Amino acid sequence: TAVLSLFGPHQWIERLPTEESVPLVQAYNDGVSALCAKHEGRFAAYASLPLADMDAAVAEYDRAVALPGIIGAIIPGNGFKTYEDAQAFRPLLAAAHRNRAMLFIHWGPRAGDQWPPVKPGADNWMLRFGTLDMQAALSAITVTLTMTDILDDYPDAQIHVHNLGGDVPYELERMDHRNYMDTPDLPLPSTRVRKPNLWFDCNSFGPKGIEMGVAAYGADKILFATDGTEFGCEWTNKALSETGLSEAEQRMIKHDNAAALLSGLVPLAGYAEAAE
Repeated sequence: TAVLSLFGPHQWIERLPTEESVPLVQAYNDGVSALCAKHEGRFAAYASLPLADMDAAVAEYDRAVALPGIIGAIIPGNGFKTYEDAQAFRPLLAAAHRNRAMLFIHWGPRAGDQWPPVKPGADNWMLRFGTLDMQAALSAITVTLTMTDILDDYPDAQIHVHNLGGDVPYELERMDHRNYMDTPDLPLPSTRVRKPNLWFDCNSFGPKGIEMGVAAYGADKILFATDGTEFGCEWTNKALSETGLSEAEQRMIKHDNAAALLSGLVPLAGYAEAAE
């Protein structure tokens, strides 16, 4: 089973004025739902939302998750870089909670944000834009989601963040030390990054990164991902095989975690081991 979504980093039709955005996202959501229905069990999908108007976004979320194959919606990471930013997205968190459905928080701009954040033409532009800036933003998003109370009122909203939630697994030891020095009365960050309704995918990471992600969040919180057909499965399958994780932990990441997360939302294809 593959989970589909519209290209997240730019959030283009989602950022248009509401009167333009609504018919476009509805056309996408209806179309991808029809694909899921035609190939039941083969595909599921995240909806797209008209994000220039939160009331319209919530209305489309409620409509879309009732469609065949739709498990939730993709929303922009810039809405969660700080606790203050995240307040505007509480209505969508509440909608996900009410529908017992998902939100995929993907690095990207809100309506009105300047984009891209790294000026095209800069040296090593794609490395800066597509890795350094993205991972830093995802790290900030993960801190907001795990080290504030933003998710506490929405336990039935299932939240998915990509690329291991940024560099947090690598930076946790440093965070703990700063916490110990600066705010010793607060719990250590390493004790706060696991939330019952929060998952991280391991797209585009190698074996060391995946192992650090498992150490930070737990093997039961890591999802397999490809970030589209262009990336393919070869890189992540190879990375998983080269980790020190047990076969059971690898299967959790490849299949079991997502199956448990999605089985109440959409039909799923059966699991089969890949041919050698």
